[in-house]
Amino acid sequence: MVISTDTDKLLEVAHLLRRAGFGGTKKDIESLASEGYSQAVNRLLNSKGENNIPDDKIWRYHHEHSAMMGSNNPAAYWLYKMIGTQDPVTEKMALFWHGIFATGYPKISQGLALVRQIRMFRAYGRGNFKTLLVQISQDPAMIAWLDNNDNHNGSINENYGRELLELFSMGVGNYSEDDIKETARAFTGWTIGNTEYMALRAERDSIWPYGRLAWHYEFKEHDHDSGPKTFLGESGNFNGDDIIDVIVRQKSTARFIARHMYSFFVRDEPSVPQWPYTEPYDNDAIEELVDAYFESGYNIESMLEVLFNSEFFRSESCWYNRVKSPAELVAGVLRISGEFDRPRKEILDRSEQMKFMGQALNNPPSVEGWHEGLEWVDTGTLVERVNFSSGQLGNESYKGVTQLIDNICNDISSEVNPHYLVTRCLEELGYLTLKNETRSIIDEVAFQSADKRTSDLRGRVKEIIRLIAATHEYQRA
Repeated sequence: MVISTDTDKLLEVAHLLRRAGFGGTKKDIESLASEGYSQAVNRLLNSKGENNIPDDKIWRYHHEHSAMMGSNNPAAYWLYKMIGTQDPVTEKMALFWHGIFATGYPKISQGLALVRQIRMFRAYGRGNFKTLLVQISQDPAMIAWLDNNDNHNGSINENYGRELLELFSMGVGNYSEDDIKETARAFTGWTIGNTEYMALRAERDSIWPYGRLAWHYEFKEHDHDSGPKTFLGESGNFNGDDIIDVIVRQKSTARFIARHMYSFFVRDEPSVPQWPYTEPYDNDAIEELVDAYFESGYNIESMLEVLFNSEFFRSESCWYNRVKSPAELVAGVLRISGEFDRPRKEILDRSEQMKFMGQALNNPPSVEGWHEGLEWVDTGTLVERVNFSSGQLGNESYKGVTQLIDNICNDISSEVNPHYLVTRCLEELGYLTLKNETRSIIDEVAFQSADKRTSDLRGRVKEIIRLIAATHEYQRA
């Protein structure tokens, strides 16, 4: 696809920000696009800076976010991190891995362990995939979630070994039942270190995670099966690290991760259980990402760089064809509205609204994570999504909304052509484009509004913004 005009470049960078981050304002997009698309990708991948809502402020307003008591606080805390991040790719990748290494509160009952898992995704989620698999295998929340603390020498529990192969790396059909058993044997002894202490504390006090009950990983050599094992045709006295070393060398692993990345960043694929029976939408794109995986030594950021610069990602044919997850939608809207210029108790309400849309962070419906795409939308969740978006972006009490309306009103007069007024609103909301039918409807509303209340320019702008927030395109990325 050849990008020829300045407007085309802005629209392309707007697409990049919607997918690689949580969208952006007119100012954000113009700043990134000023040096060209490739440099915009480079700047996004190398974004740095402290979160705009730092932990010390959060903990002053929410003491419960320090202990992470209850199921709502870890999700609300993470929403703060998405809203305030200056490194959106890292936060987006944490969300990406959370959907794959799905770990939930009801079984863990340890909010702090879940927060630390997400922190681990931020630290390792863009690096070497082998390192990430080792980290998730040593993660206390994952160990408890998939019962590896019950996986013992002479009495194996296959749960983690099975999901490591089926849902975390290779996918169904690329290993045998014997491979699962050998994997489980290799991961015996990988457990939580202070379980006995926690059990004693729970008898006398509480199992709530007040810090003194925080879990940590421990390798218990006496509980590890150090005997010979055969996995995917290779033999040795394998430990968990050795199993992961074999896994990451498999073509099936590269394709599995590549297809996840394509589905998350490019186009909604069928749910993972259908993958063994359904070909990817774009095999060539998957192979391009597979090549990047092997050529970089299993480096995830190298795959991202190839993906974001690829023709299949940049093509207009993939714009607005991914349904935003509730987390993407809520975080993106709140970054524009500016409701949380500082910590506020309403963050719990916004987290609840995300749940009503179908996504409770840190509480996926199963080990498969969420079924995404059009499965995010039904008659109930669509109403929640539209009401939230239009309600937030039409609320002038929020600083971001006030600034957005000011930007438009300071640039035009009340006699402005209604069509151009809609264009300016679309620009301020992130250089959005609408289908002709949708644009015609909003233009018509703008013309009618101009006839009825010519002098009330701010009211007209607010009305158009609310309508745009309810469109098919705004609900997608």
